[in-house]
Amino acid sequence: MASPDLRFWFDPVCPFAWMTSTWVRQVSAQREYAVEWRFISLRLLNAHIDYDTHFPPEYEAGHTAGLRLLRVAARARAEHGPDAVGPLYAALGAQIFETPNEPGDEVRRGTREFLEPVLAEVGLPADLADALDDTAWDEQIRAETDEALALTGKDVGTPILHFRPPEGVAFFGPVISRLPSEEEAVALWDHVVGLASFPGFAELKRSLRERPQLPAFGVRPGEAGTQEDWHGGSRRQKR
Repeated sequence: MASPDLRFWFDPVCPFAWMTSTWVRQVSAQREYAVEWRFISLRLLNAHIDYDTHFPPEYEAGHTAGLRLLRVAARARAEHGPDAVGPLYAALGAQIFETPNEPGDEVRRGTREFLEPVLAEVGLPADLADALDDTAWDEQIRAETDEALALTGKDVGTPILHFRPPEGVAFFGPVISRLPSEEEAVALWDHVVGLASFPGFAELKRSLRERPQLPAFGVRPGEAGTQEDWHGGSRRQKR
């Protein structure tokens, strides 16, 4: 993509990246923004961390599945062009987050059994699934992860956005737990970009949050989740 309006770095297993990406698609449709979808891996971000002591039990399998899926996305981009990434991410996210979770899903999402129907849905060849185990793609994914962190600083996670690159503003998030209406979507976008555009602005945060309003977490859209200190994988490490 020659000159996107927005670059969006995602890990396909991050629920907050998925929620933010769905909101960004609302905004891009109304503002006619061109979005370039790029890669950031929670598994590579946390390569130096002991998962057993820092995360809930299912996180290592989930983050590993995310890296495996990013390898496939990287190969899809290399062989079918950057326009293949957005539809693939949308189809992956729909399967991961818009259906109820089942035991063992964290591991299954990194398998051919899970991936091949998704590839077929977006018209991509099944042999792209060979990249699940191909660590040769990790160097590229790591480079894009580092590229994103160079824009925001290292103490963040997914997603990272860069509006009007290369000179425009970049930021982590926003972390949202529910989708705005079509009218609210662009207003929220303008507020976020306005805050992030001030050179002295660093952070606006509250850790008390509801679970994402996604079927994967047993919360239907429009139904308030329980307010709790719940990170759900969006951050580099759970605090």
